[in-house]
Amino acid sequence: MISTSNISLRYGKRTLFEDVNLKFAPGNCYGIIGANGSGKSTFIKILSGEIEPTSGNIIITPGERLATLEQNQFEYDEFEVLKTVIMGHEKLYAIMEERDALYAKPEFSDEDGMRTAELEGEFAELYGWEAESEAAELLSGLGIDDEHHSKLMKDMSGNDKVKVLLAQALFGNPDILLLDEPTNHLDIISIGWLEDFLEKFKNTVIVISHDRHFLNQVCTHIADIDYGHVQMYTGNYDFWLESSQLAAKQAKDSNKKIESKRAELQEFIARFSANASKSKQATSRKKQLENLTLEDIKPSSRKMPYIAFKSEREAGNNLIDINNITKNKEGEILLNNVSFKVEKGDKIALVGPNDLVKTTLFDIITNNEKADKGSFTWGATIKYAYFPKDNAEFFDVDLNLIDWLRQYSVEKEEAYIRGFLGRMLFSGPESLKKASVLSGGERVRCLLAKMMLANPNVLLLDGPTYHLDMEAISALNNSLIDFPGTIIFSSHDHQFIQTIANRIIEIIPTGIIDKQMSFDEYIADEKITKIHMDVYHKAAVNL
Repeated sequence: MISTSNISLRYGKRTLFEDVNLKFAPGNCYGIIGANGSGKSTFIKILSGEIEPTSGNIIITPGERLATLEQNQFEYDEFEVLKTVIMGHEKLYAIMEERDALYAKPEFSDEDGMRTAELEGEFAELYGWEAESEAAELLSGLGIDDEHHSKLMKDMSGNDKVKVLLAQALFGNPDILLLDEPTNHLDIISIGWLEDFLEKFKNTVIVISHDRHFLNQVCTHIADIDYGHVQMYTGNYDFWLESSQLAAKQAKDSNKKIESKRAELQEFIARFSANASKSKQATSRKKQLENLTLEDIKPSSRKMPYIAFKSEREAGNNLIDINNITKNKEGEILLNNVSFKVEKGDKIALVGPNDLVKTTLFDIITNNEKADKGSFTWGATIKYAYFPKDNAEFFDVDLNLIDWLRQYSVEKEEAYIRGFLGRMLFSGPESLKKASVLSGGERVRCLLAKMMLANPNVLLLDGPTYHLDMEAISALNNSLIDFPGTIIFSSHDHQFIQTIANRIIEIIPTGIIDKQMSFDEYIADEKITKIHMDVYHKAAVNL
């Protein structure tokens, strides 16, 4: 078990946390949530010992091993992939290194023999004989094939390095597992594998994620960083969100009697308790929910941006025809005779493990890149707005946000521009920030405001949820559900895809898989699973 005792952290006059007292028990998964800049990653670093708190202590049960997800992708560049995973268990790895060094000595003394016997005993106690097979199983589960296990880390792609470091954190059954954004850069299949792994994990997990579906699948508790405090709630993310909204509603109902408010709370808890069967701690969680009181839930102080896309004209029946587009980059075939026609009202999710493939298609159909062969044709009535994954070029200017957004608006009046910025939470002095100093999340909100000003009837979005906090993701999610036009988008956010898309297109090495269905139906389709196994394991397939 790991717990905090009166933890506080201050930077000058700014207080991130004050007197945090929490216990994180085995068998539970705790999701850390909070607005961007609230200190989620800092809190994880305090728990791991990387950062010293201003006051207070971290208490870990003696003898328990703590593992964290490393953030430095280059730290292990000179090590083999399989060895990098095993290095996650420092004690076992040190024993293996010393043991191998002794066996490699040209002359083996009696003292060496005695030391080797000691090491062999410790090696066996730590399940060393199973280390390589466990590491290989973790890597395979995350989509790193056997042929890559002996490669050096420096020869792996950035996304694959992240997967190796995640396998390193999971390796060796740690007693306490700290994961900061483990789903970043993972494809949907790998995220699903991680969800299954954590649901079966019997020890303590503390995780930060902006993926709502992931938090709902794995979390038994939510620790919310708000008001400078960390408040623990029983239940998953959806339970926290709805209970927070209920608390805010009840706080406004000043004339409502306490008995009425309690009845409303109990009805809410009963509904969630009935759905608790999906949890690995279903029975205990149900009891905890039923014991909640009115005082146990609090409204959140966080604000949600207002996002709404409106079309100035309705699209005709001809949207875009994509015909046999092929694109090679550095000897790799990214797009192989890709063809499909977009119908009016389609909300298409582009999925697949390689983000570059999807970005390349977006860049081609927006005339930012040329295909090697093939063509595409936009309909005459189409006005699209594009959200690119790489947006740095838009902000390399010496303009404040009012002047920055004014560039993209037909209406130039400052009050009008401020209105759009205010919707995206840039009000007052915030609207005078320089565009060049914005954070990743602030840039995304600005680009969404730019798209709203365009009044498009087709939206193209390449990874729009990266860098956004949960409130902004929810606002964008709801706006795209309500958008009456056509959408083509990519995302790794399961809930985002499931709630928006009515058509799934996966770009695979042999072409595409194109299905008119929800995302949950798509990933449950056995025929599609068979295609994945054939294609991604390099077997012949005829689509």
